[in-house]
Amino acid sequence: MATVKELKATARPKAGKGAARAERRAGRVPAVIYGNNESPLTISLDDQELRMRLQAGRFLTTIHDIVLDGKKHRVIPRDFSLDPVRDFPLHVDFLRLGQGSKIRVSVPLHVLNAETAPGVKRGGTVNIVTHAVDLEVPADNIPQYLEADVGALDINGSLHLTSIKLPANVRLITREDATVVTIVPPSGYNEEQKAAAGAAPAAGAAPAAGAAAPAAGAAKAPAADKKK
Repeated sequence: MATVKELKATARPKAGKGAARAERRAGRVPAVIYGNNESPLTISLDDQELRMRLQAGRFLTTIHDIVLDGKKHRVIPRDFSLDPVRDFPLHVDFLRLGQGSKIRVSVPLHVLNAETAPGVKRGGTVNIVTHAVDLEVPADNIPQYLEADVGALDINGSLHLTSIKLPANVRLITREDATVVTIVPPSGYNEEQKAAAGAAPAAGAAPAAGAAAPAAGAAKAPAADKKK
């Protein structure tokens, strides 16, 4: 069961920019609850409490019970806007969740065992290609993150989404063949590999040239015998 946070709200009977600015001057953030075939509810939230929730992280994947006039509304944040200069919250959209709801969420990817990967031990670097994966999940069972185990990857190795273990009743929205992590070679590695590959044929040709020398010497021997 997903953790549910509680937020207290007050009704916001008036909509529009003027009413929204008045709410912000009063230290509150305008918001709306919509979805589940019900009428939208215009509400406002305490500015300081909302900032704390945003700073804590995972706001858009955390289920909330919004308490309004003694009634709880089970929701999940779908979007929020911030002031482009001062970075404080301006508005929040909440999606109302019905019983057995499934929703689409973006879940972060956590990389495991990077320090033991052969490619990292040889000087390679872990490159996270896909930082988050889009899923369709039951609203009451949203995973906090997905795990990508790179412990077996060598230099130039890669891990794809098909190798990631998914929770039950979860459907991928992101392409299954998407690359999630690669091991990038260290600086100069490719040049060293090319030089080593070029040196191998030259080393193999050396014994053949040496073997030709005795054959040439053997051919001159009969001429020396005739002179005597």
